[in-house]
Amino acid sequence: MRLISAIASALTLFPWASAFSNPPIYEDLADVDLRRYNDTYYLSTSTMHFSPGAPILRSFDLVNWQYIGHSVPQLAQFGTGYTLPPGQNAYIQGVWASWLIFVPAQNKWFWGGCINFFQTHVFSSSGPDPTGPWSQISVINQCYYDSGAFIDDDGTVYVSFKDLSQNTFGISQMSADMTTPTKTQVVITLPSNMTSMEGTRPYKINGTYYIFTSFPDSGGEYVFRADTIFSTSWVLKVFLNGVTPPSPLVGTIGQGALVETQAGDYYWMGFSWSYPNGRIPVLLPVTWSSDGWPIPTLSNGQAAASYPNTLTPQPLTNNLTGVDTFAGTSLGVQWEWNHDPDTTNFTVNNGLTLRTATITTDWYAARNTLTHRQLGPISTATIKMNFSGMKNGDRAGLGLFRDVSAYIGVWRSGNAFNINMVNNITMNFSWVTTNTGTTAASAVVTGTTIWLRIISDSTPAVDLATFWYSIDGKTFKQLGPGFATDTNFEYFEGQRQAMLHVSEFAIFNFAASSLGGSVQVADFELAAGSYTGVAVGA
Repeated sequence: MRLISAIASALTLFPWASAFSNPPIYEDLADVDLRRYNDTYYLSTSTMHFSPGAPILRSFDLVNWQYIGHSVPQLAQFGTGYTLPPGQNAYIQGVWASWLIFVPAQNKWFWGGCINFFQTHVFSSSGPDPTGPWSQISVINQCYYDSGAFIDDDGTVYVSFKDLSQNTFGISQMSADMTTPTKTQVVITLPSNMTSMEGTRPYKINGTYYIFTSFPDSGGEYVFRADTIFSTSWVLKVFLNGVTPPSPLVGTIGQGALVETQAGDYYWMGFSWSYPNGRIPVLLPVTWSSDGWPIPTLSNGQAAASYPNTLTPQPLTNNLTGVDTFAGTSLGVQWEWNHDPDTTNFTVNNGLTLRTATITTDWYAARNTLTHRQLGPISTATIKMNFSGMKNGDRAGLGLFRDVSAYIGVWRSGNAFNINMVNNITMNFSWVTTNTGTTAASAVVTGTTIWLRIISDSTPAVDLATFWYSIDGKTFKQLGPGFATDTNFEYFEGQRQAMLHVSEFAIFNFAASSLGGSVQVADFELAAGSYTGVAVGA
């Protein structure tokens, strides 16, 4: 019955009907690049310090999506901080706005993005399958900040980008193998009152060149247009300005990508600033004026809650909700680590084993925190964990992971095991830990297996999470007070569930005293809404 309920939740989230609802996917998916190859749509998004980076999602109707892979397998090549060595980290660095494109002449997919505001890294798939494997093929010694890419009629690939030092937009013509620029030119000098423009997405449509760009100062999206790609006479118009998303999303909409369907219809997908869930996608149909400018379809000047769907709904195998039993020997592609993991200290083998990888009392400094995007506006995450392998000083459990975090977890002290709810775990905006947490509530736990649960409600004016535990998977008790989730944007990434051993929803396991301990996670269950019933496997 529980499995049936999970499937029913998925159907509610992704309706198989002639209309689609906004948001099409209620997860933190920012700075999207959107591509169609034949009858399939692909979405790429920012991940910053999470590894692997630049996830790829697939859809056949722009509404039902599934994770299929990542373009950036690991982050260590970007700098030492990406492995969380003592005293270092790479919080909010890494994969920012970037591009994904299939190049027919190479029969491969390519990804590119500026890393650390310093260099542009280019990766490619081994063939036409975007699931990979992927590898880095080039480093360009210029930051193509918030870049985008398109293919011209002759097959040449061009990359648009912002030069942060000059407040200009440039265009680079890429070599046939996509490794180097063969020509680079400044094409737009941003107006003095619009220097915050970023997030370029270039296109050629009916012989005309367009660059879509975000303008955060006005909470909008603008479009430049020219007759030639290296023109210095681009004309600017507003696409969106102060357009808000439908409830319960908040903020304004911007920084998106355009895509054409096989039937010739156009859609634009941007994001709304809806913290603590993060930057949530919003999908808008697009029409064209008689003089060739794109026009978003709005309702009373704002994004509508639903629109007619011109595409035939095609549901996919769902990996956004449901139960993950960690089957096989590798993690599902919906999972990402906080920084690169220590691969010697976790195992997937029909269950997840997390061995302590860091001696610390600071969750933000602990390696091998495994994270999963939170589903909004309300969702429930549950894990079943065997803690018999923990050593003295170990802490392991399930948390909500951002710059203001909290968790519920088992602590071992000598031969005693306590279940603790810990809140007030904080970083400042220099990404230095300012508080390792306060134990808000504690209870003695017996046996060797425990179920941990978080119910997170990100509905505006609620923004509250509660933490629960069970010794039998059937009856759950709340531990500690509600946790007021943080709605600031400086961390950029939305709240996640995280599993910890030290270890967003996030699973963790860390050692305060010595290494060598471990926990086994039998399953992770993510359900839409507030679920207080029996856990799977109980």
